[in-house]
Amino acid sequence: MPSILIADRDQNERIGIGWLVSSYAIPYDKVHSAGTMEDVFEMMEAHSPEVLCIELDMIGRGQWDRLKLLVDQYRPTVVVTTSEATFERAMQGIGLFARDLWLKPQTPEYIRRILTRCCQERLDRKRMNEEKGTGSDNDRDVSYLDLFFPGHVQAKSYSLMLAQLEDPKRHPELLRFFEEYPFRDKPDLLPLGDAIVGVFPADAAVSPSTFNQMGKRLLMDWEASNDAPLFLVMYDASNHEQSLNETYAEASQALQVRFFKGYRQVTVMDNRVNWTMIDPFLTPAEQRTWVEMLDEGNREELKKWLYTHFFFKEEPYPEPGLLRIRLTSILAQVRRYMISRGLDALPLEEEYHRVFETILYSPILYRIVVELLLFINQLLDAAHHPIDESRVDVVEQAIRYIEGRYTDPALRLEEVARYIDRSPSYFSTLLAQKQGSSFRQILTSLRVKEARRLLLETSLSVQEVAERCGFINANYFSKIFKEKTGTTPRLLRNQKKR
Repeated sequence: MPSILIADRDQNERIGIGWLVSSYAIPYDKVHSAGTMEDVFEMMEAHSPEVLCIELDMIGRGQWDRLKLLVDQYRPTVVVTTSEATFERAMQGIGLFARDLWLKPQTPEYIRRILTRCCQERLDRKRMNEEKGTGSDNDRDVSYLDLFFPGHVQAKSYSLMLAQLEDPKRHPELLRFFEEYPFRDKPDLLPLGDAIVGVFPADAAVSPSTFNQMGKRLLMDWEASNDAPLFLVMYDASNHEQSLNETYAEASQALQVRFFKGYRQVTVMDNRVNWTMIDPFLTPAEQRTWVEMLDEGNREELKKWLYTHFFFKEEPYPEPGLLRIRLTSILAQVRRYMISRGLDALPLEEEYHRVFETILYSPILYRIVVELLLFINQLLDAAHHPIDESRVDVVEQAIRYIEGRYTDPALRLEEVARYIDRSPSYFSTLLAQKQGSSFRQILTSLRVKEARRLLLETSLSVQEVAERCGFINANYFSKIFKEKTGTTPRLLRNQKKR
């Protein structure tokens, strides 16, 4: 049976992990413990543990080389823990060939699952080596080192899956979904800060059509019970003999296609993305055109210009970074207009900075263009039709609009913001300040309240109730209903019948 070394400065952490191993009967033969790096070195040399669970924060600067030497010599499966969610810590984990990285505090269930998997992988590897008639343990699983360092593994035909949620904080949910998903050929899963990488076995028989179908099925199954928008890249490199690092570098470029397509999409690629190069700066003639359109307050021409120059429906797409520069070049002309009209004061000044940040960081091009256009309309209103905004409660107008349309599953923050003629980010800030809730919280509250009424007062099925209240499917409705009320729709209805 494998042995494990638990290394952490916190004695409670060491005891807690050891307790999980014994309580859940994870089949480790020996459980060793170390509270200092000197203890770690001594234990590794004396006992050669197959699994090393080590806190990165306990490793001093002068101790890294010795630890790496021991890891390379004894080749344990390494799991690293840290309380710092930084790029530096992630790279340190990669340098140790880490199988997983735990950000403290981590749930007992997740720790149990990872340690069980590490144990099982060591047992499986030992059995395979015995069947091959060798005790060698030199064959590694795919690791972060293979992903980021050139030539670390020999060239093969790798196929990858890259998955990215709009909200990266929910990636642990997506990882659990993939871990439990019935893949025909199970990929090695490597979670990153902004995506989850799945590396399929090099000998997996995956054709482009199969990859496309797999991606669509994954997306459909995910959305059946989750509301977090997902973007998938299925990268078929079956015709390329290259390192995993080279394959990943090409596949990660394809993630940027999301900038044009948006989320809830699957992109199947078999080669690197060929971006079109453009001049990111406005020409003098284009600058004059923008000055004239702004001075004349020509909203239709402004909208037409932006739509013509920034809505791309077919490949090859322009390089996203160049488009962001071009949008900031346009914003510079808008800034000149603000200053010339004396509009560079609060709250428009704050809104200008929000739009600038949107251009730099928003993951979707369409959203950037819409936000820019809404901001321009705000400026034109302030310049040509000044009003006392203190007399208008735009939040109340927005709430009434939401109350009238919350049953529409396609209702979005952008639509409501457009109705009150505010940008989405500015409207979101107003809601938080005046209501103490986000748009999603208000919308969900209205939907759940109506669903509760329908469940108690009608005989509609759960599916019909979900549809009437704006939920995309019954499974997701039941999940949200239980989170908000503490009970399921069916249990609530059964209580009514008693």
